[in-house]
Amino acid sequence: MLEMGDQVRKYAYRRRLPHYQKADWPIFVTFCKLTKTPFPPPARDIVLRHCLHHNTVKLQAHALVVMPEHVHLLMTVLRDQDGWPFELHKILKAIKGASARSVNKTLGVEGPVWQDESFDHVVRSWESMRDNVEYMRQNPVRRGLVETPEDYPWLWVDEQNF
Repeated sequence: MLEMGDQVRKYAYRRRLPHYQKADWPIFVTFCKLTKTPFPPPARDIVLRHCLHHNTVKLQAHALVVMPEHVHLLMTVLRDQDGWPFELHKILKAIKGASARSVNKTLGVEGPVWQDESFDHVVRSWESMRDNVEYMRQNPVRRGLVETPEDYPWLWVDEQNF
């Protein structure tokens, strides 16, 4: 609670999860819609496009899947011209901000689209990376959205590496 004089206000608790970024290591990221209302197909197209916008510039995307109410992105953060890794939280802010504006414009709505928090972890082995890609590929199948991963139009995998 926050007290100011004789006023007492409740404030919402928000976690500020740390984003552990290890240079040149893949990171598995999940971020979710603010509401449980699923994205319609045109919105999923937009989110997919925005997730790939910085591919090969600020990040190397390995795989991603845009589900009806969340996104999984497996990527390696690239380095800037001075050799410093781009900051993960800034990449995610750019993806979420640009996609939210585009989705709102397309759907004719206003307001926040994404939860503030995202969840991430460093992928520490090739086996774990393959497991994460397979998890992402099977996510739409497990949800009953398609029969095979290849049938899901909002799944993208870097085929050269997997």
